[in-house]
Amino acid sequence: MKITGYELFLVEPRWLFLRVDTDEGISGWGEPIVEGKAHTVAKCVEEMFDYLLGQDPARIEEHWQVLAKSGFYRGGVVLNSALAGIDQALWDIAGKTHGVPVYQLLGGHVRDRVRVYGWVGGETLEELGESAAEQVAKGMTAVKLNPCGQLEPLATAGAINAIVDSVTAVREAIGPDRDLALDFHGRFSGAMSRRVLPLLEPLLPMFVEEPVLPEFSQDLGAVVRSTSIPIATGERLYSRWDFRSVLSDGIAVAQPDISHAGGISETRRIAAMAEAYDVVVAPHCPLGPIALAASLQLDFAIPNFLIQEQALGIGYGDSSGLLDYLADTTPFTFRDGYIDRPTAPGLGITIDEDAVRAAAERGHRWRNPVWRNTDGSLASW
Repeated sequence: MKITGYELFLVEPRWLFLRVDTDEGISGWGEPIVEGKAHTVAKCVEEMFDYLLGQDPARIEEHWQVLAKSGFYRGGVVLNSALAGIDQALWDIAGKTHGVPVYQLLGGHVRDRVRVYGWVGGETLEELGESAAEQVAKGMTAVKLNPCGQLEPLATAGAINAIVDSVTAVREAIGPDRDLALDFHGRFSGAMSRRVLPLLEPLLPMFVEEPVLPEFSQDLGAVVRSTSIPIATGERLYSRWDFRSVLSDGIAVAQPDISHAGGISETRRIAAMAEAYDVVVAPHCPLGPIALAASLQLDFAIPNFLIQEQALGIGYGDSSGLLDYLADTTPFTFRDGYIDRPTAPGLGITIDEDAVRAAAERGHRWRNPVWRNTDGSLASW
């Protein structure tokens, strides 16, 4: 079998899909994307296919090594995200070739269903409580929220109390028997983390995600030691080498993104590395259906999996496309807060190519907001 071609599709709300074709009529799908830099990643994918055209798609590890390491300049979010989408598509082809789900090629499944969490949002405490109650009504056993907006470098007592009040409202809405995760998007400094996280400990969050920016990962050890709340990070770490220091610093939850961290191949290696540190994995995935399907294949195959993010209700634009681009939405059916193990070959989904092509004609140029502090200086989004 040989790789004969590829197509890229910029689709709303902020995604990039890749289809890889072969001379035996089997095609695979991947999602190579950096949110807000889709056109940049698309160009990188095109450059990588200078090497891939005419190659045997079954040599997944060989192609990963060449694309990741043969260039003088390596790594980073753009290169590894382009590689991630290609890697997903090659695994999809491999599964379809052998007529089995990708997790079967990774050694078989170690669980029968995968736990997911729903997103909670709202401008007021009442809206937060109502949003949390809606997720409970849907059967979710865990929710996640970002309990703060733009923050000053050292926030006021009022801003800190508002964070605690928001988390309290959600905890009261879901009760003690469901899990609550928090995402701070790196908006805290190390000092803010050490001040705020102990105040949240009585609410027993499942984990706190990205309290500090990834460029301050060297400070995570101090943050970990300052609180009993499990610390999670990893959506902006792109390889197993990036994870080395945070694993040794004592994080509890690793969150590699299968569309940023080199695809299924590298994310599986990160998970194995995390297992050696007694760290569980909660893959980051605020993305489209292909990235979620690839994440699920890995979730069923790794022993140290915790919970899976998914984009419905995430609030970064209309996320209904998660389902609209599928010919059959059954693989993403949530039952009691879980997704059952898929049995279809490859990534386990069938893309509605007509819907994808129609969306690609519209395209998108999604950009994240630019936030400012009260003095006009740039703030972390």
